[in-house]
Amino acid sequence: MSVLVYIEVRDGVVKKASLEAFSIGRKIAGELGGNVNAVLAGSGLDSAVEKAKAYGASKVFVAESGDMASYVPEGYMKTVVEAASQSDAKVVLAAATSQGRDLAPRLAAKMGVMFMPDVTSIEVEGGEVKISRPVYAGKVYMNLKAKVYPVVITTRPNTFDAVEEAGAGEKVALDISFEAKAKVIEVKATGGDRLDVTEADVIVAGGRGLKEPENFKLIEDLAGTLGAAIGATRAVVDAGWRPHSEQVGQTGKTVGPTLYFAVGISGAVQHLAGMRTSKTIVAINKDADAPIFKVADYGLVGDALEILPALNEALKK
Repeated sequence: MSVLVYIEVRDGVVKKASLEAFSIGRKIAGELGGNVNAVLAGSGLDSAVEKAKAYGASKVFVAESGDMASYVPEGYMKTVVEAASQSDAKVVLAAATSQGRDLAPRLAAKMGVMFMPDVTSIEVEGGEVKISRPVYAGKVYMNLKAKVYPVVITTRPNTFDAVEEAGAGEKVALDISFEAKAKVIEVKATGGDRLDVTEADVIVAGGRGLKEPENFKLIEDLAGTLGAAIGATRAVVDAGWRPHSEQVGQTGKTVGPTLYFAVGISGAVQHLAGMRTSKTIVAINKDADAPIFKVADYGLVGDALEILPALNEALKK
């Protein structure tokens, strides 16, 4: 029995969320008395293979092909299924990124096994895998125990720590043939050089309390000082103030950074669903009764347009 972790590679770089999934996978494998293995698909994967070795992979299954340079569901699914079969995987892990959320349910359906998505806690008890995951917009946590194996699990980004621990890293080449139903002809990146909120360790998010789009310059300044990503509420995005790529919430992106600034955000349940698992939440709002203060670790009651410049200057010093 072993644990298999799908390692996502984008533009030759391993996604941080995959390393987090791999680290918790290594811990689970140790508690189950087995090994942790990695599986990669794509092209130009040499550095990604070395990264998997550095994080403790016993074996690294690799399907390298120009046809899979971009994400191809059929090819990637066959790659992971084959690796799971060869490694006798009890648990198959992937990060709950946009790609992971597309791939993992396909894997579970193809393998005919249980699927546990977006988990925030994984433990082994009596040889069985137990998980916890938020449901109903984060208002309730569901605790589940797998009774049938293998099981496919996705881990919420920024929830688990990524820790290096060198492994044997035997490379196993996979020869995968598949028929793609669609072909990627172009990829258009959003956000330019800005850090994606799902990858960020610190996020500064703004809402309608900023009053007008020009005031998001204060959010940008603070994010620049902190090396943070910029987030926004649905209302702000719908109003055209910010791009959808920055939207955090039930209909946007789910994040779990170490530090989350909620500026001028009331704290509607739809927004909380996307950021409630942040390790530390700082709320700035002039309404002392705003729901956001119920989940915040630190709260500042006052005008964000006055607080942000002063806070930014203090941080710069």
